[in-house]
Amino acid sequence: MPASGEFVETGAAIGVILLLLVLGLEFSLPEFAVGMRRHVPSAGVDLVLNAVPGAVAGLLLGLDGLGTLALAGATYISSSGIVARLLSDLHRLGNRETPAVLSVLVLEDCAMALYLPVIAVLASGGSWWQAALGALIAITAVLAAFTVSYRWGHHLGRVIEHPDEEQLLLRVLGLTLLVAALAELVHASAAVGAFLVGLALTGETATRTRAVLGPLRDLFAAVFFLAIGVSVDPAELVPVLPAALALAAVTLVTKVVTGRYAARRDRVGRRGQRRAGTALIARGEFSLVIVGLVGTTHDTLGPLVTAYVFLLALAGPLLTRLAGTGAPGPGSARRPGARLRREDRDAARSGGAARSGRAGPAGRGRGPCRT
Repeated sequence: MPASGEFVETGAAIGVILLLLVLGLEFSLPEFAVGMRRHVPSAGVDLVLNAVPGAVAGLLLGLDGLGTLALAGATYISSSGIVARLLSDLHRLGNRETPAVLSVLVLEDCAMALYLPVIAVLASGGSWWQAALGALIAITAVLAAFTVSYRWGHHLGRVIEHPDEEQLLLRVLGLTLLVAALAELVHASAAVGAFLVGLALTGETATRTRAVLGPLRDLFAAVFFLAIGVSVDPAELVPVLPAALALAAVTLVTKVVTGRYAARRDRVGRRGQRRAGTALIARGEFSLVIVGLVGTTHDTLGPLVTAYVFLLALAGPLLTRLAGTGAPGPGSARRPGARLRREDRDAARSGGAARSGRAGPAGRGRGPCRT
């Protein structure tokens, strides 16, 4: 039904925004900015290893320049929504490899700020100078958002903070949706905007925000995954399944190599490198957005990318879970400064109160290194 389709589409977009917002709450902006600068080479490796197979496949399938460019983008970009959910469900937000994974994801989303305006203008029949202008506006907006969040984001908590949980929920949600909408307005990534809001919130505000947003995030995350399933028509996938399987097999390996390279730059051990690589496998929302922009003019591209996304959306979570099994090894330690989960903090405060005979002050959302 059209009404339910609109709800699923809107709910899926909100689900990605909430997943990235809660993910941003787990980190501080200064430490993440350092990680971003360190992983610029990782972004280059990611682009070469994962966009090139899509471009080569487009040429082999006889697609024109626009279709080849679209397929390269679809194979390049990982799913921020699926990866965020995986890291949360598998309790890996404090792992040493997680900042490397998130740096790669955010740099990919920043690359989309350049890519999506170009592909949208070309798909509508516009000229290259119009595409370049749109990309320039989008990347300027992203850089401005990073600068504002880095320099003045620490004031945000004082503005948002409120003793009533409903007020806090409405304030954070309203601000996040506003920032995400502004990002979409300039053809940047709404996910990056939401992630920056989460990074800017610190201390007790971040702790309370995670608690009140948890149920809402879970609800809309379910809608996001429902939207991926609804977009799949099994009858259209069968003819393109061999090509999709071959492309998925190649880019699965290249994403694992990308994640291992990024984690190795952070001096993470082999098991952590393997976890980082498998976490990046899943493709999702951005790949479907790309094919939505150009798929109507290419009969083969739409079913191919849909089958490709479906295969990696299934394989990615499975391999990510399997990569975390076994005994811990070097590099499996939690990263220093990782925030404790809420139950861990409560237990720590209870233990401290039992030892000292009084309740201690609430922490600032940062915990010791867990091994």
